[in-house]
Parts: sequence; C-alpha cells; structure tokens
Amino acid sequence: MKTLYALTAAIGIAFSGLAAAQEPIVIKFSHVAAADTPKGQAAEYFKKQAEARTKGRVKVEIYANSTLYKDKEELEALQMGSVQMLAPVAGKFGPAGVKEFEVFDLPYMFPSEAALHRVTQGPVGASLLKKLEGRGMVGLSFWDAGFRVLSSNKPIHTPDQAKGQKIRINSSKVNQSIMKSIGAIPQTMAFSEVYQALQTGVVDGADGNLSNLYTQKQHEVQKHVTLTYHTYSGYVVVTNKAFWEKLPPDIRTELEAAVKDATAYNAKIASEDDAKALAAIRATGKTEVYTPTSEERSAWIKAMSPVQDEMASRIGKDVIEAVRKETAKVASN
Repeated sequence: MKTLYALTAAIGIAFSGLAAAQEPIVIKFSHVAAADTPKGQAAEYFKKQAEARTKGRVKVEIYANSTLYKDKEELEALQMGSVQMLAPVAGKFGPAGVKEFEVFDLPYMFPSEAALHRVTQGPVGASLLKKLEGRGMVGLSFWDAGFRVLSSNKPIHTPDQAKGQKIRINSSKVNQSIMKSIGAIPQTMAFSEVYQALQTGVVDGADGNLSNLYTQKQHEVQKHVTLTYHTYSGYVVVTNKAFWEKLPPDIRTELEAAVKDATAYNAKIASEDDAKALAAIRATGKTEVYTPTSEERSAWIKAMSPVQDEMASRIGKDVIEAVRKETAKVASN
C-alpha cells in the first residue's frame, strides 16, 4: 500500500510538473494610447505574431489606453518587472537617465519620413537602443505615429500667436524649451489627463500627433489645429532586461521576429492612419485645421530650430551630429 501511495504521489508530481512546463510565458504589454492608434494596432499585431510564432508558448496581454499604468508610472513598472513590454515616447527616456533619446524631440530634426527611418532603422538607432541596457531595459525597435502638431482654442497660425498659451506637453526638457521658444507656457501632464484639462480650460492647447488628437477626442474640445509637423511623434519598444535574458533562446528569436513584423506593419499603417485622422477631424466641422504657408512654415522653423543647439549639452553634440549626418544623406539624394 505504501508503494502504491508513493507511486500515485510520484505520478501526481510528474503531471503537475508537466502542466507547469506547459504554462505559457505571459508578456504584459502596457501602453497609454487607444487600441486603434498606430501604436495600439502594432501592439495587437505583435501579440498575434508572437503567439503564432511560438505556437502558444507565449501569451501576450495588451493593456491599452492607460488601463494598467499611466505614462508617468509605466517605465518604473517595467524596471520593477510588473510589466514586460512598453512602447513609450522616445523623449520619456530622458528623465529616466538616457538623455540621448531626446534627440527625437528636437524640432525640425527630421525633414522627411525617409530621413527619420534612416536614423531609426540604421546604426544610429541601434546604438541608441543599446544604451537602454544600463537601465535594466532592452530596446527592441522604434514605432512611428507621424509628426506632432499644435492644437488650441485660439488661432495659432504663426509662432507669435502661441505666446502666453498654456500648452500641454509630455515629460521632456526639450519640449519645454520648444514651447518657450515660441512664447508658450509648457504644461507637463499625464496623457490620460489631457482631454479633461482641455475641456475645463486648465490648458489652452496641446502638442501631439493627429492620431491621438482624434482617438482621444481632443479635437472635440479644441477649435484650432495647426499642421506644424514640428517634432517626430514615435515610440520605443522596450522590454525588461532580466525577463528578456531569462527567456529560452528559441522563444527570444521568435519574439524578435514578431517585433520586426510588427515594426513593418506599423510603418505601413502610421502614415495611412495620420491621413485618416486628419480627414476625420476635418469632417466633424468642429475644428479648423490650418496648413501654414511656406512663409509661415519658415517662421516656425526659425523660431524653434535654435532649440537643437540649445539642448546639445544635455543630449550630446555627438548624437545630434550623427543624426544630422544621416538625415543629410537622404536630403541630398
């Protein structure tokens, strides 16, 4: 009888171990944008590819729209291992101690999408991602969301019209300097709080991309949008370093491929989504969308561009020059 009990217990332990071994690896992917934005769609595409490529050995849980963590909390949550993946705006890594990423916040740094991709998809982008490892993170890719525009309840066709207006920005020293360069008053606040702040008049306007402006319904409480396209609006896909390094090598390889697939998908939909958001905002009739004339655009560039050199000591002259060198190659083609 003792032998039978022992055998039964051994079988139970074996089956228990087998069940545990078959439990999928869970990846919690948190982000602050809506599910139907370029970032949200790319995250869902990554989930689909990751689960298919690993044949169910990995389960990806997407937490969109700040449902798990707000943008002020998410990086700390990742470093603590409370979530495994994020896709924050590039400038958010500045306050986290990797100031080089603030190069993506610099105004009029990227004259075209092609110039941008030469940086994000080339050796300069790869070297920047590598710098995250010292902060307990592994940088996996860059995802696009268009370029930033300015919205407000007063016309902002020229830099002079931005003077005195309280403009919401994300947590970035560069964005603070950009707003100050045009006489605006920068107001840093969590992304999830922007709609209410605009609605109640806590801030006069916001700096952001068209997709977020539309999906967060910010356009409903903003009378004017000016297509300044002054700063890149994009994200850095990151994972917790300790988690990533403990993954079985074959799983890690498949996840890297899934990220690559999602990045290609993101690049395809980002510009399409930008155009759709712009058309939808115009169709509401609630918001005047203004395209600056060539003279006005020159004025925006002239007002904001000095921030590039102003922030060089913070970001690193070498990083800025490396980006300028790469973008110049595209401009000269």
